[in-house]
Amino acid sequence: MPSKTPDEIAVHLLLAGGHREEVRFASMPDFQKWYSTVLVPKADTSTFVNVPMTLSEGEYLLVRPSQVLGVRVVPIYASSIDRSY
Repeated sequence: MPSKTPDEIAVHLLLAGGHREEVRFASMPDFQKWYSTVLVPKADTSTFVNVPMTLSEGEYLLVRPSQVLGVRVVPIYASSIDRSY
């Protein structure tokens, strides 16, 4: 049985000072590209980098890579969303 592809990827950023942010990426390759080309190369810097906010047009999140303490990546499947409301 082929593995199921997630509908989107939720990325939880744990920032210095205890702040937490959640951003979503359309796919794992999109997240991996941002992580490896934007965040990791500047990991020791205090300059701001843009975190894509693909689901919120006109909204921006800037973080200092040196202040990102942890990253949690969670695949989201449309079939796993609670729609009982």
